[in-house]
Amino acid sequence: MSDLPLTTEPLTRRELEVLRLIAQGLSNPDIAEKLSVAEGTVRVHVSRILDKLHLANRTQAALYALQEGLVSPD
Repeated sequence: MSDLPLTTEPLTRRELEVLRLIAQGLSNPDIAEKLSVAEGTVRVHVSRILDKLHLANRTQAALYALQEGLVSPD
């Protein structure tokens, strides 16, 4: 993960929800269906999450969520 500090702009409630679903292994289409939004909307949320947390990909986002206790490892 990056050594850059987190942004001063915190994740929104929806971004946290998407981050938790990423950590649970859901794909963008699955997240879109679960949240009743368009897949493009999910892509925007994922992009903003990665930007805000200075992460390179979904795997790093999932690990971040686990490390921060946003999801349980089971």
